[in-house]
Amino acid sequence: MRTSRPARIGQYTALLAYLVFLAFPFLWLLSTAFKPPRELGSLHPTWIPKDPTLDNFRQAFGEQPLLQAALNSLIAALGAAVIAVLIATPMAYVVARRRTRLARAVTGWVVVSQAFPFVLLIIPLFLVLKNLGLINSVPGLVLVYVVWALPFALWMLAGYVRAVPPELEEAAAVDGAGRVRTLVSVTAPLLAPGIVATGLFAFITAWNEFFFALVLLKTPEKQTLPVVLTHFIGAEGVADLGPLAAAAFLATLPSLVVFAVIQRRITGGMLTGAVKS
Repeated sequence: MRTSRPARIGQYTALLAYLVFLAFPFLWLLSTAFKPPRELGSLHPTWIPKDPTLDNFRQAFGEQPLLQAALNSLIAALGAAVIAVLIATPMAYVVARRRTRLARAVTGWVVVSQAFPFVLLIIPLFLVLKNLGLINSVPGLVLVYVVWALPFALWMLAGYVRAVPPELEEAAAVDGAGRVRTLVSVTAPLLAPGIVATGLFAFITAWNEFFFALVLLKTPEKQTLPVVLTHFIGAEGVADLGPLAAAAFLATLPSLVVFAVIQRRITGGMLTGAVKS
């Protein structure tokens, strides 16, 4: 059924408005990061800085340990994404292929667990990390991020596994391949787009996470980037706007770069997971 010209114009207009809505905060952040103090306090702000400067970036790096915080965030996010995917992939295979009550119960629990608020989880997680001696440590934060990302990764990968035709695994079994060999040699390559998509979402979630890092990390040199960004806000709630915008702009770059590099694989993974055989 063909869409009429007014309907197409309306669709493109709505899409353009949505893109502007999404791009506005980032573009304004970029503009603010290069403005000198006198333009930041102007009653008539402009999109393009009249006198662009890099002083905000110099001040941001001079006031706070941004490089160390970025390294801590990278270790926590990358470690959580890799571990969550490694654990969730075989679990998702079992949940998707075993049509048992236990598998359905696991799926239901995964869905329900996503509704738990952060505050409900922080006390038991804090006690567990305390017993393990992992309070105020990046490995402890990685463990928390794995626990938080695992249900979503399991639910997401299970959909991709269901999209893989079981006939391929049956053919591999006829050729003498066992369960592990079938998972590694047959199913895993077909799940590559979904694994990358799941890992990316786990990475971005951990990279941007603030609450767990604020509660669990107290030493300044171990804090992550979202926590360090709050140091640009004074005790009275007044933000050092220029350095804050510069630091926040740098904090968004890794997510944008990672997403841009593997965009095609992400799109393929989403389409694969959305279609069932």
